[in-house]
Amino acid sequence: MKNNKIDHLTLKLLNRPHIYPTQLNVQSMGRLQVRCTSVGFVPISNALVRVSYPGEQNAIIGEFRTDISGLTDIIELPAPNIDYSLEITDQQPYSEYDIIVSADGYQTVVYSHVEILPSVLATHEALLNPIAVSPSREALFVILPHTLYYEYPPKIPEDEIKPMGEPGEIVLSEVVIPEFIIVHDGPPTDASAANHYVRFRDYIKNVASSEIYATWPESTIYANVLAILSFTLNRVYTEWYRNQGYTFTITSSTAYDHKWINGRNIFENINFIVDSIFTNYLSRPNVRQPILTQYCDGNRVQCPGWMTQWGSKFLGDQGNTAIQILQNFYGSDIYINTTHEVSGVPQSWQGSDLIIGSQGESVRVIQEQLNRIAEAYPAMPRIAVDGVYGPQTAEAVRIFQRIFNHPVTGIVDFSTWYKISHIYVGVTRIAE
Repeated sequence: MKNNKIDHLTLKLLNRPHIYPTQLNVQSMGRLQVRCTSVGFVPISNALVRVSYPGEQNAIIGEFRTDISGLTDIIELPAPNIDYSLEITDQQPYSEYDIIVSADGYQTVVYSHVEILPSVLATHEALLNPIAVSPSREALFVILPHTLYYEYPPKIPEDEIKPMGEPGEIVLSEVVIPEFIIVHDGPPTDASAANHYVRFRDYIKNVASSEIYATWPESTIYANVLAILSFTLNRVYTEWYRNQGYTFTITSSTAYDHKWINGRNIFENINFIVDSIFTNYLSRPNVRQPILTQYCDGNRVQCPGWMTQWGSKFLGDQGNTAIQILQNFYGSDIYINTTHEVSGVPQSWQGSDLIIGSQGESVRVIQEQLNRIAEAYPAMPRIAVDGVYGPQTAEAVRIFQRIFNHPVTGIVDFSTWYKISHIYVGVTRIAE
């Protein structure tokens, strides 16, 4: 089996004693859905998805098959008491499973220690490479522990606003949402660490799922996602690492940036929140660059002047909004900004929802994109490209939203517009 950078930490974690869900005072059930695709979001139907306890691949809990959209049914799995993720405790708040995904003609992939929280849907994107282009028949991804449960190095403090007078430090004239960023999977100086090209939104979803619990209040999740977005866009905008001679955008080291875990699962509510606000970031008056919004957990580590994750959770419990939570930690002058510059999409959001009765070029664009996606996803119907948003277009949108874990409304709002663009770009690039 090919290992994806099995370093000393990963080996230690692989060999750690595993606590089974039955030992965790199971009070709840978690949910898991696996999507199996090849390059370009092309779904793989009839793939075999097996679930086992970590390190016990011969003791299968259940076997599942993907449908024509590459999706399994929603799988219910035992998970710990939800209170473990809602309060500071030494109890592990999630259960762990191995997922083994295989399909004829494709490399088998094992995702070890996938995290299942109670009462929320965990989604796992299983990307399988054809055997013809894979260096080995199997690949292993080890999901490292959550940052609120395992002790990682604390953030090294930096100035939240980078000096703009130094030649060469600022290379962008405006804030742009990149299509991809390059993640260095280790500290900046670790030359042996791999670099990964990661879609910007996928990176934010991965970090949020790795650093907060999806069971927390919605306003708390929004606040933390905004902080992650702003921090990441500061790294992009200032070309922070490239200006130091590196070839990457950001690292996976908690001492320098955020915890990104290669191959990990995300959670449905975090997925939707990121898709809804990914063009937003945090600003201060008369400062062009996104604020480097640093934070700590507020339990193992204290960080005056920064947001604490547990503190943001407790403020959410009290009914505070996302901006109230952020201003509580970063000051009353911090505010939510936005950019309309999104890279890698055929056309930017037109600014208003597409609903029954809408007409025009934006409707035509969506109809064309939905039809192209339907070539890869036969569960979606083909529709007339007439620039009129009628019942058939609304139904195609509903099916798209159902397949891609979006609220099923039949309305093309901001998040649905960019999700359609995201999948459209993926399926058309593979054809090219």
